Amino acid sequence: MTALLAVVVAVAAPVAAAAPAPPAPASREAAAVSSLKGDGRMDYPIADQEVRVSVDAHSAYTGGSTPQRSWGTFRISHAQDGKVYWGEFAVDCLTTGGPTATVTGRLVRTSPGHPWLTMLDPHTRMGVSFFVPEKGQARLGLSGATKKGEPLLTKCMAPAADAKVVDGGYALRDRK
Repeated sequence: MTALLAVVVAVAAPVAAAAPAPPAPASREAAAVSSLKGDGRMDYPIADQEVRVSVDAHSAYTGGSTPQRSWGTFRISHAQDGKVYWGEFAVDCLTTGGPTATVTGRLVRTSPGHPWLTMLDPHTRMGVSFFVPEKGQARLGLSGATKKGEPLLTKCMAPAADAKVVDGGYALRDRK
């Protein structure tokens, strides 16, 4: 019996000592995430009309200045002549840098009877730029949309944020 126990110990001991520890899982590079949320009314040159932009957009970066993935929605509303027209967009790009952000998306829904239904191709892309300072007045810029049959606005592009935000505001979290 002692001989058998000695053989079992002799055979098992080297295996237990030689068995390597399981490898540590490879560390994946953590994605940096940006977000932009809020609702604001832009300064609009026609006194009896109101343009608002609401946004809930996010993006993940794994390197470089172009996000690997963007998601969320934004909505542009335009009140005129007692009617409110709106278009909702699925975000396809959110880029951020310091106090600035650019969001683009494809049109997915509109208010009933919206003129865009006849003026624009389905799923047209629009862009909005934001300037969200820690102190002071926020600004935004709207790209407008390309007319039917014209090329789409390029993803991640929008004009300068040139219009003051006169009501509401935005919270911007730049990637870190």
